[in-house]
Amino acid sequence: MSRVGKKPIEVPSDVTLTFNGSTVTAKGPKGELSFTFNSEMKFEQEDTTLTVVRPSDSKDHRTIHGTTRAILNNMVQGVSKGFERGLELVGVGYRAQKQGNKLILNVGYSHPVEMTPEDGIEVEVPSNTKIIIKGASKERVGALAANIRAVRPPEPYKGKGIRYEGEQVRRKEGKTGK
Repeated sequence: MSRVGKKPIEVPSDVTLTFNGSTVTAKGPKGELSFTFNSEMKFEQEDTTLTVVRPSDSKDHRTIHGTTRAILNNMVQGVSKGFERGLELVGVGYRAQKQGNKLILNVGYSHPVEMTPEDGIEVEVPSNTKIIIKGASKERVGALAANIRAVRPPEPYKGKGIRYEGEQVRRKEGKTGK
């Protein structure tokens, strides 16, 4: 039995859920998200709680039960509170700046790297060495953070690069002299 799938989802009063067949649309103060789930999964809503019900205990239904509930919960949280991911730039001369809606990274290459976030995703640069990504979709916020980190991932010898906020980089010992 999926413990995650059985857990009810608390729906805040400022979030409205619309069910159209297997497509669920969530609207809230932070935006609107929609997702098409497996058509066999059923949703039961009572006042402010929502539960995901699977039709049987077959292996296929058990595998998607918890995933369906987790995605739906992330949608509800995203449109009500939003998601946020922080990145840090570590290295001499490594800096980030925002120009319009573009993010410009100077991370040791001969040229600056420009990235444009998609609609619904907001990028903030509070300092030269810190980037904050905000949005309603947890998937899209995490994907943009991973793409930015992939420009210059942290290296193990000096620890230079772009890392997630609070990420511990495993350091290696360099060559030793004789």
